[in-house]
Amino acid sequence: MSESSTKTTAESVFGEVIVSYTRAQAIEDGVLVDAGPMAKEAGFNWPVALTSAVWADCVAWNDDDSRQKPFQDQAGRLWDVLFMASQAIRTSRGSGDRQLFKLHRVPRDGKAMKAELVTLKLIVGPGDQGEPVITILLPDED
Repeated sequence: MSESSTKTTAESVFGEVIVSYTRAQAIEDGVLVDAGPMAKEAGFNWPVALTSAVWADCVAWNDDDSRQKPFQDQAGRLWDVLFMASQAIRTSRGSGDRQLFKLHRVPRDGKAMKAELVTLKLIVGPGDQGEPVITILLPDED
């Protein structure tokens, strides 16, 4: 019996891949938003992306928002998310591939004038080539 006939592969267990959706495609499609070089400034050594839902809730901000609410900008709001995620990792006593963290942010609901507390989730997982990457999600997102 040859060695190749006894080797178990993912395809032999699960069958042929029908469709795959890469992280790069998710970023290109806007499902994920790349945090870019600011992630490195916040202390991350691996690429960081946020889901579009996290971006819409915690980062997105435009001039109309600043006219109706306290002045903020997207760069500052992104920094807040990345800094708090970085702090959560640094102060965590546990191990594992996910971490919940809290952040105060002014909602874009058209009414709120004060920051409100929101919980976010950080997951470390494999990128498109198996490299470590970080994704920041809402707690109910997978």
